[in-house]
Amino acid sequence: MPFGRSRDLRLPTPEEAPPGRTAPPYEVPGKHSVLGTALQGPYPEGCEVADFALGCFWGAERRFWQLPAGIWTTVTGFQGGRTPHPVDDEIRTGLTGHAETVRVVFDPAKTTYERLLRLFWESHDPTQGFRQGNDVGTHVRSILFTHSPAQRAAAEQSRTRYQHALSASGYGEITTEILPAEDHPFYPARGYHQQYLDKNPGGYCGLGGTGVSCPTGATGASD
Repeated sequence: MPFGRSRDLRLPTPEEAPPGRTAPPYEVPGKHSVLGTALQGPYPEGCEVADFALGCFWGAERRFWQLPAGIWTTVTGFQGGRTPHPVDDEIRTGLTGHAETVRVVFDPAKTTYERLLRLFWESHDPTQGFRQGNDVGTHVRSILFTHSPAQRAAAEQSRTRYQHALSASGYGEITTEILPAEDHPFYPARGYHQQYLDKNPGGYCGLGGTGVSCPTGATGASD
């Protein structure tokens, strides 16, 4: 796994969080090693951004870039914490409060946010709280960071639908948070973590879904 176990299974208080930095402490590669597109922009006009935290971001990123159409770029990073511009060692302590996150830039003319949501739900177990399989800690919790009212509405609706499906299969309550991205800055990870499983095909991936399919809504979700 990319990071060690957090100190315990709770989010840090503001007083516990490291102070962080006013600027990024490292450079991020310019291009996606698989797609060849810009990691941090500029992005093509009409593309949308969506952020997903679902456990180890190495495997999560690969699942998104492998979609057959509509993905412009993917970026691994950290989101949802208190420390500005955190570094790996701080995140390992659990004191920054960040979750491993994948930023997905997509073309809504070729795929849909609902399609990405379906992949999100089906790629992990959203009922596990501060855990995904063997990975334990606040950094592997499940979160949807939304970039618009439309994304938030779609996320909430899909969570409700998936809860019904999970409950029917004997699973417990979904612990996934839905948070506004504007209140939770995204900090790209070091180059080592970008497209890690492209560079290390046999590398670790602890993600595992429930095997329960996510129902689509009235608007559907096309590939």
